[in-house]
Amino acid sequence: MTIKVGDIVETIDDAIKGSVIKIEGHTIIIESEDGFEFEFAIDELIKLNTDESINLGSLTNRSINDIAKEKEGFPKRKISTVKPKKRHRPTFVVDLHIHQLTDSIKGMTNFDMLNLQLDTARGQLEFAIRERMPKMVFIHGVGEGVLKQELHTVLRRYNKVTFYDADYKEYGLGATEVKIFQNAVN
Repeated sequence: MTIKVGDIVETIDDAIKGSVIKIEGHTIIIESEDGFEFEFAIDELIKLNTDESINLGSLTNRSINDIAKEKEGFPKRKISTVKPKKRHRPTFVVDLHIHQLTDSIKGMTNFDMLNLQLDTARGQLEFAIRERMPKMVFIHGVGEGVLKQELHTVLRRYNKVTFYDADYKEYGLGATEVKIFQNAVN
């Protein structure tokens, strides 16, 4: 690389750009764009080609158009990505609150209400197993914990499932998540 007086140079390590005003052996003195003089060794500078920095002569409208057509020839693939939270979110939610299961509880005892809730849970779990759903959530509420205990007793009777408290952020304390194993033998 030959640098001569008048060339525009830039430093390698610093953000200093300027014009060469004097060369003394391996030392080059430049005047920065701000008007300050700096002294650098020749191996600390890069010569900038102001007249040849961008040569658009080799590009024609035809080649730009060819490039644009080539890019259009390859359709962009739309990749649907599942966010981690959605991937682990259960797909099937069953609310076991009694007001969700019946229009009126008039004439029902606590025993009748509990049996309706547990029958609903069994039916929905059987449906999820038949439909090969990987996860489901039973919302039972907090209350005194009777429904939760009875629900866990029902779930323990199934070999294909495991259960645990559902995500607190999403469901609070009153929910149980059930994971259904598809390859388990009956």
